[in-house]
Amino acid sequence: MAINKNSTGYTFGFAIVMVAVVGTALAFTAMSLKDKQAANAADKKMMDILGAIGVDATRANASELFAEYVTERIAIDLNGKELDRRSGALDVKDKEDPFGIDVQKDYRGSVKAAAKANKDDIAGLKSSLSDEELRFPLFRCTTPDQQDVFVVPVVGSGLWGPIWGYVALKSDMQTIYGAKFDHKTETPGLGAEIKEDMFTEKWPGKQLNAGGPVVFEVVKGGAPTSSYQVDGITGGTITSKGVGEMVNRTMSIYASYFKSQTQANAQR
Repeated sequence: MAINKNSTGYTFGFAIVMVAVVGTALAFTAMSLKDKQAANAADKKMMDILGAIGVDATRANASELFAEYVTERIAIDLNGKELDRRSGALDVKDKEDPFGIDVQKDYRGSVKAAAKANKDDIAGLKSSLSDEELRFPLFRCTTPDQQDVFVVPVVGSGLWGPIWGYVALKSDMQTIYGAKFDHKTETPGLGAEIKEDMFTEKWPGKQLNAGGPVVFEVVKGGAPTSSYQVDGITGGTITSKGVGEMVNRTMSIYASYFKSQTQANAQR
C-alpha cells in the first residue's frame, strides 16, 4: 500500500518524527557540552575576579593565575558570620566550595524578591530569610604589588538586564583597590561602557564605609565631590545608578563581616 505523502496524517507523523529526532540530537549535544560550558563559566569567573585586582588573565591561564593570587575562598551568611573558608587547590565542580556559590542566581531569586518586598532594606531582608538560606562568597587575594585585598562579587540590574562585577577592597576593608564589571544586554556606547577601563579606572582609591552603613554613589551631571562618589557613564544614567545600587546593597550584606574582622584585627 503506497503512502500518501500529501495526507494530513503523513504530515503530522513526519513532523512528530522530526521533532523527536531533532530534540534527541539537541539534548545529546547539550549534555555532551555541559562540562565544557561549566568549565568556560568557571574560567570567566576567575578572569573577572582577577581583573578586579589588576591581573589580566585568559581562559588558557585563568586557573593557574587564580591559584597564584587567590589565597582564600570564604563564605558568609546574611549576618556576616563566616560559614566556610577554603584554600589550596580548587575543584570547580565542588558546589560546596565558596567559589561555587551562584550569586547571580540567588539575586534573581530569593534575594531580589525579599529585597523588593522590604524596599531594599537590609534589616527587612535579613528578617525575610533564614541565616542558612543563602551564602555569600568572598575572595582573599594577594595583588601583584603584594597587597592583601578582599574581592566581593556584586550583582544587580541595569537598563535592559542583569549587571554584575567584582570590587576589590584593601586590607582596611573600605578603600577600593580595583573593580571589574560586566553586563548582559546594556546599550553599546552607553551603559555597556561599565565594562571598559575608562569607567573602572576611576574606582581605585574611592571609599566605602564598610564598617557601618555603606554610602556610595555613582554620580551623573558633575564631577564627584567626595571620596564616596565615582563619575558615571555619559548617557548611561540608569545603568550607572544600577552599579551604585548593587555596590551599596551588596556591601551592606558584607558590612557586618568586615566590622567583625576590623575589631578582631584591632585586638591582636
